[in-house]
Amino acid sequence: MDVRTLKVPGATLHYEVRGTGPVLLLICGGIYDAAGYAGLAGLLADRYTVVTYDRRGNSRSPLDGAPEPQRVEDHVDDASRVLREVGGGPAHVFGNSAGATIALGLAARHPEQVRTVVAHEPPFFTLLPDAPHWRSVVHEVKDVFAESGADAAMARFGALTSGDGDDAAPPEEAAPLEEAAPPQDLDAETLEMFARFQKNADFFFPYEVSTFARASLDEAALRSSGVRIVLVAGEASEGQPAHRAARIAAERLGTRAETWPGDHGGFGTEAEAFATRLNALFAPAGG
Repeated sequence: MDVRTLKVPGATLHYEVRGTGPVLLLICGGIYDAAGYAGLAGLLADRYTVVTYDRRGNSRSPLDGAPEPQRVEDHVDDASRVLREVGGGPAHVFGNSAGATIALGLAARHPEQVRTVVAHEPPFFTLLPDAPHWRSVVHEVKDVFAESGADAAMARFGALTSGDGDDAAPPEEAAPLEEAAPPQDLDAETLEMFARFQKNADFFFPYEVSTFARASLDEAALRSSGVRIVLVAGEASEGQPAHRAARIAAERLGTRAETWPGDHGGFGTEAEAFATRLNALFAPAGG
């Protein structure tokens, strides 16, 4: 694996390159960083030049100045700059959660750089029939963060987006999201990764969650982009807002979302299945 940095306006990006072949960019969301894709990237590096990176403000990609509310457009342009730096012609792109939002923005704003976008559960809360409810959820979670910190906010966010609605458990009873707490008896490298994720939560709640919850689907640009767009929903996340949003986004673009194994974090827990599905998608497109 080749570890590199790239100076971009307002930040310095940490990115990693594995393998050879057509370029495949993996874009993470939430509090993950490039290490969250290590398993999937390793399974794909025999066929692709796999590129992963820490998004600005997260982990090893520091901002130049003080933290501030994020703009989706800046994250989209970061992805474009990484692809330009790596070279290799139009890329395949996979994104999860906020990373899926960024991947679709990349296809809309920089279609010449993209062959295929696979968008796994982009959280387009604005597309949901109950969008006002999800705006209030975001405000509530930010309030929980301000009052009780990242662990409580993560637990509340996980409970409220699990499909339980108003019956969601309070923070002290709710199970946190899968990335919030490390298992026991891990090696030093993995413990360091989880420590970064925990720190990223302190950036995510005050500076990112509102931005990505307000993001909109650029239907016109995506329809005219010429980029192959594949929306994906998790088999185990049916009823959850990001799952529902993926299906609605697919309908808006004149297609149907595919159902893949796992839940919102299926790219990690079901990495082999995801690698198989991605290979099957990319091969007909020249990958």
